[in-house]
Amino acid sequence: MADTTSSAEPGSGKGYGIQIAYRTLSGRVEEKQTPSAKSPPDPADAIASIDAHLISVDEVYTRYSSHPTVGLELAAVRRRERDGKNIISPPPTVYWKKTLNYIFGGFNFLMWIAFILTILSYQPLGPPTAFVLGVAVLLILVIIVSAGFYALVDWNASRIMKSIKSLIAHEAAVIRDGNQQIIEAADIVVGDVAVLNAGDRVPADMRVVQASSDLRFDRSLLTGESDMIPGAIDATSDNALETRNLALTSTFVVQGTCHGVVFATGDRTVMGRLVKMSGETKFKLTTIQKEVWFFTKIISCLALFFFCLSLLLYGVWLRTSYPGFDTPSSAIVNAIGCLTAFVPQGLPICVALSLTVVARRMAKRQVLVKNLATIETLGCMSVLCSDKTGTLTAGKMMVENIAFLDDVFTVEEINDRVTKASDPAVFSAFKALHQIARLCNGAKFDATTIHLPVQDRTIKGDPTDTALLRFSESLSIPELGMDVSTLEQGYQKKFEIPFNSRNKWMLSVVNTVNTAEKNVESTWMLVKGAPDVLFPSCGSVLQSDGTVVPLTSRARQTFATLQEDWSSRGQRVLVLCRKPIEEVKAGLPPNDVENLMYSEMCDLTLVGLIGICDPPRPDVSPSMAIIRRAGVRVFMVTGDFKLTALAIARQVGIITQHVVDTIQDVRAAASEKVSPKDYYLIKPSDDDPIRSLVLTGEDVASLTSFDWNVIVGTYTEIVFARTTPDQKMRIVEEIKLRGDNTVAVTGDGVNDAPALKAADIGVAMGSGSDVAKEAAALILLKNDFASIPVAIQMGRLVFDNLKKVTLYLMPAGSYSEFMAVLANVLLGMQIPMNSYQQVCYCITNDVIMSISLMYEKPESDLMQRKPRNARTDRLTDWRLFFHVYLFYGLMLWPCAMAMWFLYLNQHGLSFYNVILTFNQWGDGWQGYGIDQLTEFVDVGQCIYYVTVAIGQYGTLLSVRNRRVSILQSNPLWGPRRNLLVLVGMTGTVLICIVNLYGAGFQQVFGTRPIPGMFWGLPFTFALGILLMDESRKAIVRKYPKSFIAWLAW
Repeated sequence: MADTTSSAEPGSGKGYGIQIAYRTLSGRVEEKQTPSAKSPPDPADAIASIDAHLISVDEVYTRYSSHPTVGLELAAVRRRERDGKNIISPPPTVYWKKTLNYIFGGFNFLMWIAFILTILSYQPLGPPTAFVLGVAVLLILVIIVSAGFYALVDWNASRIMKSIKSLIAHEAAVIRDGNQQIIEAADIVVGDVAVLNAGDRVPADMRVVQASSDLRFDRSLLTGESDMIPGAIDATSDNALETRNLALTSTFVVQGTCHGVVFATGDRTVMGRLVKMSGETKFKLTTIQKEVWFFTKIISCLALFFFCLSLLLYGVWLRTSYPGFDTPSSAIVNAIGCLTAFVPQGLPICVALSLTVVARRMAKRQVLVKNLATIETLGCMSVLCSDKTGTLTAGKMMVENIAFLDDVFTVEEINDRVTKASDPAVFSAFKALHQIARLCNGAKFDATTIHLPVQDRTIKGDPTDTALLRFSESLSIPELGMDVSTLEQGYQKKFEIPFNSRNKWMLSVVNTVNTAEKNVESTWMLVKGAPDVLFPSCGSVLQSDGTVVPLTSRARQTFATLQEDWSSRGQRVLVLCRKPIEEVKAGLPPNDVENLMYSEMCDLTLVGLIGICDPPRPDVSPSMAIIRRAGVRVFMVTGDFKLTALAIARQVGIITQHVVDTIQDVRAAASEKVSPKDYYLIKPSDDDPIRSLVLTGEDVASLTSFDWNVIVGTYTEIVFARTTPDQKMRIVEEIKLRGDNTVAVTGDGVNDAPALKAADIGVAMGSGSDVAKEAAALILLKNDFASIPVAIQMGRLVFDNLKKVTLYLMPAGSYSEFMAVLANVLLGMQIPMNSYQQVCYCITNDVIMSISLMYEKPESDLMQRKPRNARTDRLTDWRLFFHVYLFYGLMLWPCAMAMWFLYLNQHGLSFYNVILTFNQWGDGWQGYGIDQLTEFVDVGQCIYYVTVAIGQYGTLLSVRNRRVSILQSNPLWGPRRNLLVLVGMTGTVLICIVNLYGAGFQQVFGTRPIPGMFWGLPFTFALGILLMDESRKAIVRKYPKSFIAWLAW
């Protein structure tokens, strides 16, 4: 990192002598900083009062009693910990808004309408009856229970989500007592000197006191702007939110490195004050919730329309043409059936329940889902763009091979060969290699683990630097006078350009501490990076004995062949170079030094190649097979070398074809001009052969719209290599633009963040950078790639089960009950199912059985189906309504109506004695008194109710499977076992028994016991519905292209 502070580091050694001078101020400083009572009460005023950016670096250390190399002493840390944890308090929850949402949300507002009208029917519109009052009490109970259930599910889902989020450990590197150590971000205190590298989240508000020349921040969370903001040491604005020498909480370092002195923590940070000002976060609906809300609006409008139509028919027709047929009170109560009949009350409950089910399953996999909508979207995933390093590979890199111009070594044989050599000096090049590997390195050991063996130590840095740091730490060759401590004491780092995805190299400038020796170069420029990028800048090469010779074309070919050989085995290849330069003048601005270094990037001496292996994660290959069987195309998008990427892609199953096309094949393909309106059609056909393609970043930069049409519409397997972050983002956007693709991106590095944001679903690894985790919608805390196919399956399962719930609820609730009301109003017969039974059925029998469907396990073919098209495949479509109204419903309601007529016929009231009777149904009709006729109607209504309830057994068992027979997926045993189905069936019969035989229900609601045959016959109807559906599924399986299969839901 560049030592470009505005003051030299005071003191010598560890600097404890100077710390005493700072310490004398600590009492006064802490007194000034900590009392919250004296801080401005208005958050906006507090932000405006920040002045840490306006004072000099020396004043920053003085004000906060800190030191550039020592940081804070332990005693100061303990005192400042009393100010509280570095945690931003969440915005307060507005409970009254939530409560109103629970009480009036979903279908509850229709229940409120029904309740108010029922009360009006009780008094003053009609004679007060126990029946009407009972219905009113039932409706208010429905509202209370529904609201309570929504609240319980919401609380449970929130609790589970909080427990998952607590698994993320936000860490920070700080300097305390002269040692760099990694601590919990929540333990940072004012005055801490924090060390930030590319990819880190800024843990607290801090003043930048040291910075590399390429320091860049992402402040999009704070400002909403996505452009990178350069960092600086001096103030660029009086406004704390605009100056570039402050690193603010929850922003990110996307490039470069810096040191900063913490001046505010927790709620006293800018972000903490903004959260306090903004109040409660807005509630967002998930995709499924939006679909259900849309469906709810349609159903509610229909319910209100038919309710009003029923009352209108009574007011303008029945009341005048058939006086006495209905009273205003009974007309309203019967019309309420329209409101309750259309309300699938179980649907919102099942949607709410699905959130809990999903959250619990995700918690078991240690997968953090920031928004449950992510799971639903994962079910639609059609393309997965995956980074390589740390995502497909383990990210545990190890140096495997070393190569000089005239010799090649494996790491294990280095010491053995040097020891056995007659003159160890023939391997002198190792000194230069060791120098670059150690000093041109952005990784550092955590001071708290420095006593452990090298392989067990914690390292702060990216995987490549980590591998080189472990290698250089363990590389000790006494015969050549090589050891780490001597090397580190002999050089001082003066300037650094950290590795970034655009340059693909890292540069360090070091000075020798002791220059007493003659003819010893005092300043070195050390560079490591991608061979294909640095080879053109090299003019000479080091041989293994340490002699420098010109880099001939033959030598270049030797290294190129070696690079191809190692890369084809999946190794990442780095070239290490160096160059002696004149000492950099002190006091030069960082940008001037950086420009100077760029001008020196020529005539480098190529020291050697290093091959680093990073094996694929063991769970990737089997997971890849599952993902591809699910119809998801998997593309690799990496910044690595083409052959390395291709080798890993073959190992994990992304590339399966022997012949891999290149950019020339894409250009040669005939590309028809496609209108942007037809881009959704661009996708490979099921009949097309599998074709593979490899493209480099250079190729991507030159692609035209026609080329993208060929790539997205033709290839199933693609590797994009040597790509920059901008190119990764462009790849994602071009794929999303075509074929109605839902694109997921996996990654773990800073360079993956733009693509993670651009994707429909961003998936980050738990071990990845803070920037990647912030950009992602889903974080695999255990770095478990196998969680991705599980999440895809879960997304499909949630949608599938909700579709089954909708299909189950509609035939009885919205069809059979409505037909009862329709027959009463238009056909002039007594209502076959009274309003109490309709309400009771909707909120008890239907709900208890539909909940079991939310716990259905995946069907055997769920992960063999094509991904759902989020644009065209809706929760409720015409096929679903066809099955509701012209298949399941068309079998159920005629059966229930037939039972009603059968019972009345047994008592001498034929079909024509029941329909079109209107106001004739009264004392003396067909020789029966009004009490007898009322008894017949009461029993007939109970028969209709029981027939609908038991008949739904057939619908429930039918909708459990879309295509598979119940013989292969019964609910009692086997892979699709779901004993809740049996519980639901038992529960619905028990509810019927309580309703029919409970003395209180008989007295208030007029329910009656029914003859035994009317308990048995509905089971045959349920069996008939099941057999009809089994026949339909058999035809669909045998003739998948038939008309019946086309109609299938």
